[in-house]
Amino acid sequence: MATKILIHGSGHKAASWNKTISHMTDKEDIVCPNLSSILEGKTASYENLYSSFVKYCNEIDGQIHLCGLSLGGILTLNYAMDFPHKVKTLVLIGTPYKIPKVAFRFQNIIFRFLPKTIFETMAFDKKDTFALGNTMKNLDFSDNVKSIQCPTLILCGKKDGANIKSAYYLSQNIKNSELKIIENTGHVVNEENPKALAKILNEYYLQNP
Repeated sequence: MATKILIHGSGHKAASWNKTISHMTDKEDIVCPNLSSILEGKTASYENLYSSFVKYCNEIDGQIHLCGLSLGGILTLNYAMDFPHKVKTLVLIGTPYKIPKVAFRFQNIIFRFLPKTIFETMAFDKKDTFALGNTMKNLDFSDNVKSIQCPTLILCGKKDGANIKSAYYLSQNIKNSELKIIENTGHVVNEENPKALAKILNEYYLQNP
């Protein structure tokens, strides 16, 4: 059975998947790496994080099921374009296909005034969060997503105003894709509505073992 890799966003750690996994039927083939750990002490940049993610995925035997939220979705999207033979299915949750520059600048302003302790629950510390973000601001997969061939499930919380347009764009430009909007849910679907997410994933992986 293909390994399921669940990748968290920049605002959380691997433990953010715990509640969702508790409702999933096949738990033994699920792995949830911490992005800060796979970086292995390298400088926080998108190039380094993505190359570390590629190494992590490529070390797993056989095809893989990729599921990513936000930053995790960006990484899995990038990987599916670069290694189509390796990805059995792709699940993108609250994932932008390009970085929205205005929202990104606004987020950075807010982050600057947050104390360092706030970042203890996030994927990276304050310094690395800024460093990583600054290397991502020009990411744009608008045209490249059309090359994705594997079955793709696109999920977005109905209240996730920042990413819902991206969800529709991805569903219209990835050939073998399906879109589901999750009611009464915002951006962090795996924590806000873990039971509903687990139900969707259970059904999807049953259809695409």
